[in-house]
Amino acid sequence: MNAQILKLNKAGIPVAWVDSESAAITISKGIVIWTMGNAEAVLRGGIQRSTGQRSTIDIPPIIAVQGRVKEKAVPRICNRLLFARDQMTCLYCGGQFLARDLSRDHVIPRSHKGADCWENCVTACRRCNHHKADRTPEQADMELLAVPFAPTLNEYFFLSNKNVLADQMEYLKGGFKNVMSA
Repeated sequence: MNAQILKLNKAGIPVAWVDSESAAITISKGIVIWTMGNAEAVLRGGIQRSTGQRSTIDIPPIIAVQGRVKEKAVPRICNRLLFARDQMTCLYCGGQFLARDLSRDHVIPRSHKGADCWENCVTACRRCNHHKADRTPEQADMELLAVPFAPTLNEYFFLSNKNVLADQMEYLKGGFKNVMSA
């Protein structure tokens, strides 16, 4: 099974993507306080000698665990997630590209004291990034097609997994703020 299980803290805040085996261990330890969604997998264990029955653990797509609730911030920016946020689209020319043909562009260049953060970085094709060079979009006479933003924690978890299941997507969407409703 390739699907990852969304692990939440008891407040319902995403903590990690875990594999089925890790989720099964968490369930068997009795620290899961609630689950959501239909069983994504069923792990089968051994056969009990006295009853002849095989043990099974149903693995739901979302599990919430006991423990302290810690504030979790969105991780630092990386190209893979930046490109996913911008949907593999150059935010200057609007073209869609493969990851190998994209680069990170600092709207306000680092040499002009621009930060290396979500709000100052956009996806750019190599041609547009080369043309913009060490200038702001205004100086290069280039218009941004979208405003760069820092994803919420839920948006980050969505961007970081290529195989989000329907139940997980429905849960994560509740914490999206950077999406325009149609």
